[in-house]
Amino acid sequence: MSHIAVERNRRRQMNEHLKVLRSLTPCFYIKRGDQASIIGGVIEFIKELHQVLQALESKKQRKSLSPSPGPSPRPVLQTPQSGDQNPFGILNSKELGACCNSSVADVEAKISGSNVILKVIARRIPGQIVKIISVLEKLSFEVLHLNISSMEDTVLYSFVIKIGLECRLSLEELALEVQQSFFPDVVYSHEM
Repeated sequence: MSHIAVERNRRRQMNEHLKVLRSLTPCFYIKRGDQASIIGGVIEFIKELHQVLQALESKKQRKSLSPSPGPSPRPVLQTPQSGDQNPFGILNSKELGACCNSSVADVEAKISGSNVILKVIARRIPGQIVKIISVLEKLSFEVLHLNISSMEDTVLYSFVIKIGLECRLSLEELALEVQQSFFPDVVYSHEM
């Protein structure tokens, strides 16, 4: 009899905890109401919050070390000295990337298989996401996935983009082009 009461109490506590988790998680992370979906959605939400936290900490550290008034492209990794060229115009490697940081926005681009992972962290600017997507399309990229995370006035845009056959940009040029979309009256140097 006591085993049944203990099990009933455990289930009641579990359901209460799941209700709290569900109430703390944005609804679009939880697809269904079952326990596995709730827990899976909470895990994804926590991962996104962790990414935003890391990006904010990184930005804070960069600002404290050397504040920069304008965009400045900076390679994340050296280009390897041997290997095949991919359609993106750079050599294949396990992890190639570039950053372009300014006081307005930090842009990071990395090769992931045949796609590019593009992350942009900036203060929230109405209409900015449309400008970024417009730049990507003009540069022959196709947005496969977009994730937007925000905390107060800061936003993290995470793109998975497909490289178009016509695209001949380096990662550094891509990061700089996206960075320039944050500045008004900029003429894009790689318009088609």
